[in-house]
Amino acid sequence: MIHVREAQTSDRDGLVELARAAGYGFTTLSPDPDRVAQRLTPEAQLTRPLLVLIDPARAGHVLGCAGMFTRVGDPVRAQPFYAYRLEKSIHQSERLGVRTEVDALHLVAQYDGPSEVGTLLLKPDFRGAGLGRLLSLSRFLYIAARRQRFQRHVIAELRGVVDAQGRSPFWEGLGRQFFRVEYDVADRLSAVDKQFIAELMPRHPIYLPLLPEAARNAVGKVHPDTAPAKTLLEAEGFHDAGQVDIFDAGPVLVCDIEAVRTVRECRAAILEPGDPGGAAPPMLLATRNGPFAAVSTPAAWRGERLVAAPQALASLGAGDAPEVLAVAAKPGGDHAPTTRREAG
Repeated sequence: MIHVREAQTSDRDGLVELARAAGYGFTTLSPDPDRVAQRLTPEAQLTRPLLVLIDPARAGHVLGCAGMFTRVGDPVRAQPFYAYRLEKSIHQSERLGVRTEVDALHLVAQYDGPSEVGTLLLKPDFRGAGLGRLLSLSRFLYIAARRQRFQRHVIAELRGVVDAQGRSPFWEGLGRQFFRVEYDVADRLSAVDKQFIAELMPRHPIYLPLLPEAARNAVGKVHPDTAPAKTLLEAEGFHDAGQVDIFDAGPVLVCDIEAVRTVRECRAAILEPGDPGGAAPPMLLATRNGPFAAVSTPAAWRGERLVAAPQALASLGAGDAPEVLAVAAKPGGDHAPTTRREAG
């Protein structure tokens, strides 16, 4: 059964292949094998957990990945998380009888920021079958099972408008004027060292009407491939944070972790093998203890216990009658008993 698990060193080549196929504007997973290997160390997995979607029938072939950052910004290394905050500036002249509201971008540097979800990639051939939902939402089950490692709020920085040739209209209209390099060069370097941002980024507000029309129109817009991820996150409770990426102006979404639908509604249960019945709704199940794994499968409550196909238990790799976190795959699909044990 296709399932999600924590990334391992043996997944390196599959992750490199995913990163190379991702195109421009995707920097949280590098196509460089050495940097991917660094992301897979036990130390990195503590602060930057990475999950992979695996199909055992394809010899453990990596179909996709999804990542998290327990906190953005690094005060020890003086590496902040940068974003532009969108604000309206009001200008008024009584003599002229003119009052204008002008959108402006203000640079924000966070050294001790919220948690982040990102690094969401799924091979095109496997989209549209619920696997993207499993991959994306498994991050929140991971967070629910390891809540103490994450902050109060979680953000998602979504990829902005970038064409197939790597051209970003926002970068061409603003960033290039200060950095004098191609968009993809600056974007890749920012994932390694942000010092050049502190050195070259303008500190004063940027008034949007002064930018070219194409740059203005890109502010807060997402890459077409990212639109489904945005819709899914909004259904989970995420909303616009009023911030955009400094390079491509993609939107930043935010949510209180406890308010994320998957975290809020997931319940702890003992999982039993059996036939859940033809009317059983699809549920996301994840191991509560030990190595993390998650599946999407029909499951039905039998009192305080949850019944799912034996293959689901095998994919979770947690032995007989494991304790799991369970949540409806989609909002409104939970048929859990009235009295339930909490996940936390």
